[in-house]
Amino acid sequence: MSNLPPLNGLRAFDVAGRRLSFRAAADEMGVTQGAVAQHVRQLEAHLGTMLFDRLPKGLALTPSGRRYHGRISAAFEELRAATAQIKPEPGKVLISVTPTFAAKWLIPNLPDFAQKHPDIDLRILATERVSSFHSDGIDLAIRQGKPPFGAALDATLLFRQEVIAVAAPTLVKGQALPLDPEILSRLPKIHDSHDLWPKLLAQIGAPDQSKRGLQLSQTALAVDAAVSGQGVALVSRFLVLREIHDAKLIELGHAIANDAQGFYLLSPRNMASKGAVKEAIDWLTSETGKQR
Repeated sequence: MSNLPPLNGLRAFDVAGRRLSFRAAADEMGVTQGAVAQHVRQLEAHLGTMLFDRLPKGLALTPSGRRYHGRISAAFEELRAATAQIKPEPGKVLISVTPTFAAKWLIPNLPDFAQKHPDIDLRILATERVSSFHSDGIDLAIRQGKPPFGAALDATLLFRQEVIAVAAPTLVKGQALPLDPEILSRLPKIHDSHDLWPKLLAQIGAPDQSKRGLQLSQTALAVDAAVSGQGVALVSRFLVLREIHDAKLIELGHAIANDAQGFYLLSPRNMASKGAVKEAIDWLTSETGKQR
């Protein structure tokens, strides 16, 4: 009979030990928080010792848990390295982006990438959560924020943050542009998770007088809602260049002052020189440079 603990318990312990949170470990593993907690409890029962102290705001490794975690995490790293060595995928690049960036910029530009790099399998992980280069196996990530992002990462600015107000032409038909702040205040607003309307209205000195609005979880959905004439959306300019060019949206002449945030391409410093990853980085920086 094997003395090895269950693999699910070891995996849950490895991730929870790095994150010191069952909730964060569940997000990384793609399972429920209860499942992670149960796997850890079963592992502790198998070992006959407590690995974590359960605290009001997270977890802390016990002395035994700390020693055990050091060896278990090393074992998982060795497994990952052995797997990568025996099953190399030199032409694969996995990039983590937000669903909005994927839908409104990356996917529309992919035909150009495929034409220029037919030998590279570019895979997209579209998620709102911050992916882990280590545990998720991603090669590149595009995220909005302010540097620094960490000493182990290279960060390249792709787009500066420039949030503009846009609407379908039919919504503001006959109105002069830039749109009068009083008129803008009365139009229906489309809100996304960033909720930037209070900032813009305060900036132009016009309280919100709209009688209805639409609440959406993602900016990509806000763009689609604006195209269909459901209200005014606040979005980064580069995300709607295609819709503006095709006259599906028009810029209303109001923008939020740059707050120094931007969209950055992130990559581990030890990976940027690899062939397929390097080619993907070069293409991304070249294409975004054309559209700034």
